[in-house]
Amino acid sequence: MPSRQLPRKIPLNFFAIPFGLLGLGDCWFVAAKFSLAPVAIADVLTAIAALIWLTIMIAYVRYARPRPGALVADLTDPIASPFAALAVIMPMLAVADAVYPHAHDLGRVVTDLLIAGTVLSGGWFTGQWIYRPLAFQSMHPGYFLPTVAGGLVASASAALVGQTALAEVLFGLGIISWLTLGSIILGRLQLGPALPPPLMPTIAIEVAPAGVATFAYFAIHGDRISEPAALIAGYGVLMVLAQLRLLPGYLRLPFMPSFWAFTFSWSAVVFGSMLWLHAGHPAGWRVYTYLLLAAITAFVGAIAARTVIALRRGQFIPIPPPATPPATEPAATA
Repeated sequence: MPSRQLPRKIPLNFFAIPFGLLGLGDCWFVAAKFSLAPVAIADVLTAIAALIWLTIMIAYVRYARPRPGALVADLTDPIASPFAALAVIMPMLAVADAVYPHAHDLGRVVTDLLIAGTVLSGGWFTGQWIYRPLAFQSMHPGYFLPTVAGGLVASASAALVGQTALAEVLFGLGIISWLTLGSIILGRLQLGPALPPPLMPTIAIEVAPAGVATFAYFAIHGDRISEPAALIAGYGVLMVLAQLRLLPGYLRLPFMPSFWAFTFSWSAVVFGSMLWLHAGHPAGWRVYTYLLLAAITAFVGAIAARTVIALRRGQFIPIPPPATPPATEPAATA
């Protein structure tokens, strides 16, 4: 009688899918804040992202439950483990974005709980990286996620629910983590061996911290340009321009789940740029805002459509290797 097939492995980087859709939703939230788009579009995108997050979470639990040690192995994996932080970071921002405006008390309480989970996650990963020192070549820009993305997204989330002092503390967590990890990761990219193809899209994460830091800074201090905002933007421009040189390498890659690393990263660039356009009010700022919004919507939409095609073809979720049949004793001979 054949044994029941176990659910396929759900890689931790699948949590980048709802995170990327939420980033697109935040672009539309920013446009709605400036009365350039209906907030309903942002709400729908956030709801879709939340539904996909829940689906991935359920699928991961179904995968891990019958496999003792699977969760621990994933959380200590030197390549995949940082993506686990997105399981907490994504719903934190989604609640601040879409629940708090409609239910202040509920939104604030749930956001605070998820902020606590994000900070604990960042602390655990930082301790883990010290307890078991990392091999230099195993690092990649995904290592920004637990503390840099975690701190800055938590800062923005706290500001969105009206907790400015907490947002400033979390902003410090994210910025200092960015300064320390950023130099290490950029050094690894410049001096270490080239990333393997499945990890190459994570280089796009280099553009995200400046955009998210801008989002958090404006959420705390209001829509005004100041020296800290300008310093953040200056480095952000450098990282965006650096991506142009990487285009030939990106274009040679076949489609794979790690392409979702592009989505929130470039969404952060777009919503950060939209905040600057509104604060600076250059001539034609509304037109530029609509162009950015159209471009990021088409870009994320194209990756989403390609994902649906890959899922229908059975090419998106990794297929586990066939189980090795148990050895049998040779039949006894007379």
